Amino acid sequence: MMKAMILAAGRGSRMGALTDATSKMLLEVQGKALIDYHVDKLIAMGVKDIVLNLWYCADKIKAHFAQKELGDTRLHFSEEASLLGSGGGVYNALHLLGDEPFILISGDMWTDYDFKQLPKITTEQAHIVLVKHEPFYTFGLSNQIVTDNDKNNLDYAGFGVFHPNAFLSIGEGVYGVDKVLRPLIEKGLVTGEVYEGQWSNLNTREELSKL
Repeated sequence: MMKAMILAAGRGSRMGALTDATSKMLLEVQGKALIDYHVDKLIAMGVKDIVLNLWYCADKIKAHFAQKELGDTRLHFSEEASLLGSGGGVYNALHLLGDEPFILISGDMWTDYDFKQLPKITTEQAHIVLVKHEPFYTFGLSNQIVTDNDKNNLDYAGFGVFHPNAFLSIGEGVYGVDKVLRPLIEKGLVTGEVYEGQWSNLNTREELSKL
């Protein structure tokens, strides 16, 4: 079973006062912390090692999980002295993820997608899930290969499977996952799928309220 990483370091400043004293990951959706939706799904599918990168309100996130029943799943924390971005944060945590492909999930989205559907990859590539997300049209899809255009009006949903070599090729620094994906897409090494089920990006109070 692959390991998994949940990106959970950000402050969530666009949430306004809701995140003045707590992490966006701990905001509740129908009485349940946002991050618990991801963790519970990973536990249910048998993932034994989950990595969280932490910066803002790191102690509160650790305290939250100290009270949560995780079974035989192990949580590993990769703390950042300053925000490294979604790509740099993964590179910083590679020593916890190992040498095999892993599931990567952006903590600030919600979906009913079943992570068990994600394929296993074996080479230096990635497989990402795409959604129709107006107006953020970034990628196309041709014969299950992701293309760097907007012909299909698709956006990265914030989760997929990545090979660690993709991050090693960029190295340390402050950058997003987009910087990792672009070179792979140019080489035709990123596969993808379109998900038309429930998915929500949670950057603002309005988006949280709508969910």
